[in-house]
Amino acid sequence: MSSCSTGFGPVHRSAGVPRGIESFGVGGPEVVSTIFGNTLRSQPGQPAGHKAQDSAWPFGLPGGEMAKRTFSSLEAFLIFLLVMMTAITVALLTLLFVTSGTIENHKDSGNHWVSTTQGPTTTQSSPTTQTPTTQTPDLPPSQNFSGYYIGVGRADCTGQVSDINLMGYGKNGQNAQGLLTRLFSRAFILADPDGSNRMAFVSVELCMISQRLRLEVLKRLQSKYGSLYRRDNVILSATHTHSGPAGFFQYTLYILASEGFSNRTFQYIVSGIVKSIDIAHTNLKPGKVLINKGNVANVQINRSPSSYLQNPPSERARYSSDTDKEMVVLKLVDLNGEDLGLISWFAVHPVSMNNSNHLVNSDNMGYAAYLFEQEKNRGYLPGQGPFVAGFASSNLGDVSPNILGPHCVNTGESCDNDKSTCPSGGPSMCMASGPGQDMFESTHIIGRVIYQKAKELHASASQEVTGPVLTAHQWVNMTDVSVQLNATHTVKTCKAALGYSFAAGTIDGVSGLNITQGTTEGNLFWDTLRDQLLGKPSEEIIECQKPKPILIHTGELTKPHPWQPDIVDIQIVTLGSLAIAAIPGEFTTMSGRRLREAVKKEFALYGMKDMTVVIAGLSNVYTHYITTYEEYQAQRYEAASTIYGPHTLSAYIQLFRALAKAIATDTVANMSSGPEPPFFKNLIGSLIPNIADRAPIGKQFGDVLQPAKPEYRVGEVVEVVFVGANPKNSAENQTHQTFLTVEKYEDSVANWQIMHNDASWETRFYWHKGVLGLSNATIHWHIPDTALPGVYRIRYFGHNRKQELLKPAVILAFEGISSPFEIVTT
Repeated sequence: MSSCSTGFGPVHRSAGVPRGIESFGVGGPEVVSTIFGNTLRSQPGQPAGHKAQDSAWPFGLPGGEMAKRTFSSLEAFLIFLLVMMTAITVALLTLLFVTSGTIENHKDSGNHWVSTTQGPTTTQSSPTTQTPTTQTPDLPPSQNFSGYYIGVGRADCTGQVSDINLMGYGKNGQNAQGLLTRLFSRAFILADPDGSNRMAFVSVELCMISQRLRLEVLKRLQSKYGSLYRRDNVILSATHTHSGPAGFFQYTLYILASEGFSNRTFQYIVSGIVKSIDIAHTNLKPGKVLINKGNVANVQINRSPSSYLQNPPSERARYSSDTDKEMVVLKLVDLNGEDLGLISWFAVHPVSMNNSNHLVNSDNMGYAAYLFEQEKNRGYLPGQGPFVAGFASSNLGDVSPNILGPHCVNTGESCDNDKSTCPSGGPSMCMASGPGQDMFESTHIIGRVIYQKAKELHASASQEVTGPVLTAHQWVNMTDVSVQLNATHTVKTCKAALGYSFAAGTIDGVSGLNITQGTTEGNLFWDTLRDQLLGKPSEEIIECQKPKPILIHTGELTKPHPWQPDIVDIQIVTLGSLAIAAIPGEFTTMSGRRLREAVKKEFALYGMKDMTVVIAGLSNVYTHYITTYEEYQAQRYEAASTIYGPHTLSAYIQLFRALAKAIATDTVANMSSGPEPPFFKNLIGSLIPNIADRAPIGKQFGDVLQPAKPEYRVGEVVEVVFVGANPKNSAENQTHQTFLTVEKYEDSVANWQIMHNDASWETRFYWHKGVLGLSNATIHWHIPDTALPGVYRIRYFGHNRKQELLKPAVILAFEGISSPFEIVTT
């Protein structure tokens, strides 16, 4: 779909490739094809008018005709062979998992099994490892002030930018091949003036927070701070970029989507999150919190409007839009009014960067944070400076930034219908587009509008937030929650399952499978294949999940580990009149409205009036989507991905109301903590081996293969190609904190000054993998309007893996420098 997808060269939009193609949450079609076999991915389109339940039969016959179909001996043999080979593979993998209890590989050295009880590989020139110590939890000297102690911190959590899948898009082969911008963890600590209570809200530029990440972060915080930072007062919330690395999960479905567990990336992310909290803790000082709200226009559409219309007309009439347009902003200042930071919550999918992208980046919400921090931290490089801006996710489940809407890419006509399918070409032709000419421009357009609204609200914020910091948390088995709907009716949640439309994808990222959104009946072919490979779903789960036709009964699959979580975090933190509900998934627009309203009413019922309730999405553990009961009946993508069944939202509302009541009545201590989640010891690692890097004969790492031109003008692109090494080495040995710098020679100091690093949106770092350890690194600098005339150069920083016979591998730092070039005026 672009030259980048080949692994050789930058991303360019090709003819016929739509703008802003998005994801299907956590790799729907990719997971399905992994389980059911890649031979079933490419299927001919069905004729117009076929029923949804017939759409998946790969030979063009309706599923209902399977019983009438007479197979040739060859066809029967091939199907039998496919099923047997896949079953044998699953059995062997299961045997490996079951017998791997004594196998350890603490270094993620490329073997299939990894244990995550230790940190990443010890390598030459690596930073000194700090021994965890219990730090004094004392706040600065007590002062008589109204407000909070406030601390902000930011740290790099990028992880691998090569040899790993990007998380969120269900597209085979969409692996990381470089870097557009670094990913950051941004921590905000707020403590009562007397130090009695505190909370830490952490916005992390990842697709989601895995349960494993949260458990490891809490473990490290406990070892450093004792009981100061705990499961009840720490919220980890992902921004939901779909261009970050995968590989940091422990449940089997997500490991399949990640194509393995990466201890290297896991440790890098955990360390970054903890470091951001450390910095915020160190920076605590007296200050004030101001709140403001306002609507953001022209950056979002509802990508399942027909599902939204299933909600009661009387309920829909209370709202002017089928998306939540309100942004909530917290302005953090010290007692002198000096800015410290900002937290905003807004509902939109960060998927302006489409699924042809191979560069790690933070997408539209990350671009908004970048603009805000650059505005406030003048004179600092991106990712540096004291001011921290967190643009956090909210109830974004059915909200897309691809505001031009869905169109048939082959005809141009609209495909905004309940099946998201085209008359010619079917569902694979129905895609939504962003406002720009390519995904980079769309990201900038959407991100800039979000930034501008946040800047406006931040500047005009005047309402102070006052009151105590209060927290409540429970672990809940979400597969077994009884929900009291009314005085006479009780229902239950279900064991987890994914429906057919999970594999259909969305208008922001269609799948290659011939399955449409809104599928409400199963297909004999897919059901038979599932039963042969994974076993039949029980009658209990089939009945409980209705009308969802079950494609994968994840809640009944336990080998080698459970496929999806049963134990889920629910959490509320209040800061005076503000309540933050930490949601472990993706609420749709109306689901979020119902939860906010119910929690606000519960607080008011027990004396806490006029609370502002915000939803912090994708927090603490990932459980896919949460639709309303009415939206669930339509079984579009979001409903098919509501894993705990039709009453999931009602269960969450009941549980969060209980937390609100406990906070309001000061009875949190009486609540049960609930069943603790598991932490699995051994996980299957990436199948991509670690091999030694090699430079071409006569060359060294960092040598220039293609130099810069002597002269450029503003708006042009500087391109330099170097002899490279695998960038994943830099996630182990962090001698260099950037892959590149753009430097300008300053006559006044007779030295080179760094103007940009790899966290800048003006730079792009591409890695081109060759054979036998050979590779090239290409660096682009898109010269901005702000660039001053003068002499510049580009530096490349990398790490190469050196492997000598019978010796452990070492990772060595190197660098390369381009020839000088000049920026001239037009």
